[in-house]
Amino acid sequence: MPESKVRKKAAYTPPSARGKVRKPNGPLFLPTMVGLLLLGLVWIVVFYVSQTQYPIPDIQYWNLGIGFGILLLGFAMATRWR
Repeated sequence: MPESKVRKKAAYTPPSARGKVRKPNGPLFLPTMVGLLLLGLVWIVVFYVSQTQYPIPDIQYWNLGIGFGILLLGFAMATRWR
């Protein structure tokens, strides 16, 4: 009876953990993130409460775009927070 072949390769070995260590954020990262979130919220609230007169009266409903854009910057920073 023929013998089975011997494996030439070793069993599976997981790859070594050689990823780079991520540094924590700087001291101004959190206040900037929270500031952007609050500024965007206040921008939108002021726009609605003032019945489209403020913050910038000439651009009318583009104020919503600016407010949401500021909010999105805050949320983008929140995804990078460590």
